[in-house]
Amino acid sequence: MYTLSEQQIDFILLDIKNRGVEMEDLQLNLLDHICCILESECKPEDNFELFYQQTISRFFRKELKEIEEETLLLLTFKNYYAMKKTMLVSGTTAVIFLMAGSLFKLMHWPGAGAMLVLGVFLLSLIFLPLLFLTKSKEAPTSQHKVVLGLGALVGILYCLSTLFKVMHWPGASILWFSTVGLSAIAFIPLYFFTGIKNPDTKTTTIVTSILLVGATSILFMLLNVRPPKKELQLKMYNYLQSEAVLTRMHASHTSAAATSNENTKMLDEINLLCTQLKTLIVENAIGEKTIPVDFEAKNILIEDGGLGNNFYDDGKGAKLMAQLKEAIVKYNAQSSTPLPQKNSVLDSDFGNIANYNVYTVLNSLTQMQLFVATVNS
Repeated sequence: MYTLSEQQIDFILLDIKNRGVEMEDLQLNLLDHICCILESECKPEDNFELFYQQTISRFFRKELKEIEEETLLLLTFKNYYAMKKTMLVSGTTAVIFLMAGSLFKLMHWPGAGAMLVLGVFLLSLIFLPLLFLTKSKEAPTSQHKVVLGLGALVGILYCLSTLFKVMHWPGASILWFSTVGLSAIAFIPLYFFTGIKNPDTKTTTIVTSILLVGATSILFMLLNVRPPKKELQLKMYNYLQSEAVLTRMHASHTSAAATSNENTKMLDEINLLCTQLKTLIVENAIGEKTIPVDFEAKNILIEDGGLGNNFYDDGKGAKLMAQLKEAIVKYNAQSSTPLPQKNSVLDSDFGNIANYNVYTVLNSLTQMQLFVATVNS
């Protein structure tokens, strides 16, 4: 068994300090471990300094002060490993839900909306914040921490804005603009100028910055890939004109003698369901039951998008649409003047109506009411 001298022990302690370990308790613990190894493994004929260098190299990958950094990290975050595990589990689960939700949405299967919402929730509100917390402790400077924070925030906004856009929730455009603006004005410039200062990360920083600028440009392009304001206003005016014609026809409505009372009741039910559906669509879009005649002066605009959550699965709109389709089928089965349903958005074979354009559905419902008014006059 090798016996260390006082001078050798002082040498080891001084070397530990010189290698960047500043915590006194950690210095003494390392000294104790190293001395135990040396006394048990070193032979009297071995070169002490050479054997010491071989022994201390077991305690680190690059530098001995790594031990102190990890110790501080563990003291700061007592649940560090639990956080890391939660981060990995939430990220993996989020990706699975997003992939499954995208497939279900593509195939128009029920449950797509719930899976997409859950996937984005896990990714943006659990995975990304935990990723920031774990990585920020490894950041060398406060500037790097700010870059990580901005990156996490941009990622969260991107996830939420995409979800809002896909689900046709209000505020999607504001989130998109916020994401693009924060990325272009703050995150990308700060990331570029922080990373380019370090020669080791210079090339990676330039390549990553090019990709980020490209991705941000594509997002900005998507913001503008939509009909101009005037085109949307023309669609709203066309819809209002059709509604005006329908109102005049209802005003001059008289039941035909050849039309039975049963048929009249069925036609009235179809007309009522169409009205309820249009009211629901307009209310979801602008918060009012009908489009005001002076909508342009009030700066009211219905976006050229889908119908929203009410028309998925068991939503109110989906139920009303199912009732309408059933009422039309029932009427056509016993009427000599059937209503046109086949090859339209009111045809059950055409899939989930939630994916149809809001103007297409509104105009189809008004057309159905015009046919009803024609048959019932």
